[in-house]
Amino acid sequence: MELTDLKIVIVIMEEGSISRAAEKLGYVQSNVTARIRKLETELGIHLFSRHPKGVTPTEKGLTFSKYALEILRKTEEAVMAVKEPEYPCGPLAIGVVETIASSGPFIQALSKFQRQYPEVALSLVPGTSPQNYENVLSRQLDGAFFTGDFDTSALEVEVEIQDQVVLLTAAENETSEYPSIEDAAWVVFPKGCPFRTAVEEWLRSRGASNTNIIEISTMETMLSCVRAGLGFALVPKSALAGDNELLRVYPVPEPYQYATTRLVRRNEQFRSKAFAAFAECVRTTGF
Repeated sequence: MELTDLKIVIVIMEEGSISRAAEKLGYVQSNVTARIRKLETELGIHLFSRHPKGVTPTEKGLTFSKYALEILRKTEEAVMAVKEPEYPCGPLAIGVVETIASSGPFIQALSKFQRQYPEVALSLVPGTSPQNYENVLSRQLDGAFFTGDFDTSALEVEVEIQDQVVLLTAAENETSEYPSIEDAAWVVFPKGCPFRTAVEEWLRSRGASNTNIIEISTMETMLSCVRAGLGFALVPKSALAGDNELLRVYPVPEPYQYATTRLVRRNEQFRSKAFAAFAECVRTTGF
């Protein structure tokens, strides 16, 4: 049994077809078929059930694939660990949520990181919290920020940031009374954003609907919409930077008062020096 055999098994599982797996791997189909048959003979089991549309893994095949995937990942970790230089460098992909990416402390951390570690090719990948969570687990990202509650048993939490959440309205709505949230339009991020979820839950608790919404994708657009009086918004206080003269800030009820954002990586023995340096810059910036 060779590592290549394990990789072939995983790709066949992903593609559901030996021919598509061979094409993806750049192998001749007959060679892939022969290697799978040889492996099945060696193990004394059938890994796949063949049918006209392709193949499906057997129960034993599913069990074997889990171990095969773990072995391949550990092998990849080992190679990275021994080949990594003694200083932070190389590519680093970090998933960010809009509320973090636009905050003053994060910009400071980013500036510090780039000054100190110019040989790291940092990529900031925007996404919702659920997207970032899934993309770290699937190894599409080296690490990511997400806000809200997720199962972190397979992750290592490097930094935890608790932020106060506030209600924003246009300054022209300034009044001695608390603004009426039931009749307002709301400026929100796409589904999956915990602040949008908080808005929806808050409105439901007041017996109001959440149909009057304006969905946007950037913090800058959100603040512009609120300044123009187009709607209200819930945001973390740290995201408020620059000119806020045209905004009015209100406290929110206790269930929605705070939000926790985490910087995470996969719970693996290997942690790249580039990621460690990035996490340290975020940790010491002072969110």
